[in-house]
Amino acid sequence: MGLTDIRTRIEKACKEADRDPASVTLVAISKVQPLERVEAVLAEGQRVFGENRVQEAAGKWPDFKARFEGVELHLVGPLQSNKARQAMELFDVIHSVDRPKLAQAIARLAQELGSCPDLFIQVNTGEEEQKAGILPADADGFIAECRALDLPVKGLMCIPPVEETPSLHFALLGKIAARNGLEGLSMGMSGDFEEAIALGATHVRVGSAIFGERVKT
Repeated sequence: MGLTDIRTRIEKACKEADRDPASVTLVAISKVQPLERVEAVLAEGQRVFGENRVQEAAGKWPDFKARFEGVELHLVGPLQSNKARQAMELFDVIHSVDRPKLAQAIARLAQELGSCPDLFIQVNTGEEEQKAGILPADADGFIAECRALDLPVKGLMCIPPVEETPSLHFALLGKIAARNGLEGLSMGMSGDFEEAIALGATHVRVGSAIFGERVKT
């Protein structure tokens, strides 16, 4: 495993799905990875990275961004409203907009800051109580609400339930996106990104298959 292997697999999955590999963005999930592993992947040319926590990213990425040109940082974990300002100043893309209060906070800050990261709405496709995300039945209304706030909604994101077939959730996310005119689909991780690509993923979030297993803290 490693970056080269994952890129090769993405190209193969795109070819099989009759898609241009350039239509899929690989987001390397660098959360809780040692700095030397992240630096090695940066040195290999990867420039799009994902983090779960604002604080961890704030301690890691300003230095890397200063040293490596063209880094694009994605927040893929849940975002608390009180961390929205810091997240908006640090991240280029936020994948986890999942409730009206957060959308309103981002809209308010966007006016104040004069800019806003690209946004993905997280949909809880498995309707899991412990998981963040807007319920599928509420997704259309929430997308409309975000657009009314003039937010730059680029697509949808999901994390399928561990014990269920991910393709069913990827297909559901794709249907919600299509009927709302959204092209971005952030779906697919180390174990299922090929299935996600076959069902239209534009962003795949791969961590352990690139960096190795996370270091336990």
